[in-house]
Amino acid sequence: MELALGLANYALFMGVFIGIYAILALGLNIQWGYSGLFNAGIAGFFAVGAYTSAILTSPEAAGRIGGFELPTVVGWLGAMVAAALIAWPIGKVCLRFRSDYLAIASIGIAEIIRLVIKSEDALTNGSKGINNIPRPFGDLPYVQSQMAYLAIVLVVLAVVYFAVERQYNAPWGRMMRAVRDNETAATAMGKDIAFRRLQAFIFGAALMGLGGALFAHFNRSITPEAIDPMVATFLVWIMLILGGSGNNRGAILGAAVVWIIWSVSEIATDRLPHEYAVQAKYIRVFLIGLMLQLVLRYRPEGILPEPLGGTRQPTRSGDQATPRQSR
Repeated sequence: MELALGLANYALFMGVFIGIYAILALGLNIQWGYSGLFNAGIAGFFAVGAYTSAILTSPEAAGRIGGFELPTVVGWLGAMVAAALIAWPIGKVCLRFRSDYLAIASIGIAEIIRLVIKSEDALTNGSKGINNIPRPFGDLPYVQSQMAYLAIVLVVLAVVYFAVERQYNAPWGRMMRAVRDNETAATAMGKDIAFRRLQAFIFGAALMGLGGALFAHFNRSITPEAIDPMVATFLVWIMLILGGSGNNRGAILGAAVVWIIWSVSEIATDRLPHEYAVQAKYIRVFLIGLMLQLVLRYRPEGILPEPLGGTRQPTRSGDQATPRQSR
């Protein structure tokens, strides 16, 4: 009975994290899958969202700004707005770069955000982080609280999915894919390339901020250690590439597959003796990397490829219909 209860609790835990990472993957899909923007600073927007919501909703604490005790929904909306506001100047400066230069710039900015969070005691409580963040239905017994939060995350994920999918099928989505696949042709048609890229960058960053806020309220605390680029950037990229860049359902599927493998491998390594368990944790990274290599080798378009309507069709004899040729 205890084993079954423990497995049920862990399944709820995994379900919540899959939902949160699916939202992060959808945000990245807007930037990379729709627009071809190589954002390697996901952790930065994740952190901005997490800390913004924590500051707005947490109780008053001595020595730092906060204690507004606003409703959780206000904190989540504030997280999206803060991430979008941070993304605007970053996008204005960095989106003039392409490909690897944009990746390097976004990594640097994410690291700057992490260091600011770690050093600004008056705003983020430094390395101690912010505790006592309220969780919706947190007063319920543990299992019921987990189930309630999972339901909330699934509802938020459904709303985000339908909003992003609607934009994908709308003229805006078709225009963004045109900009991604053939920038010269889109410019010739009178499209404002810089402005449209900035829109996609801000839209995706807002969803990353929302994912950070959901994470903070689920854990009821947030510390700089939670903003590890390994789990807040690298894993999200793996999820999107494996599931299928440009396909929103693929992004959600990739989040589920990668997080299940990540979590199950943790259970397996924790059962080893301590002296081996520490070293065996690197197996988790190896398994994820191996899975990515296999996908890139045998199914480079991902498990659920981008619909044919979203790829560039051949324009002359010998052309290849590749959706990322311009990158």
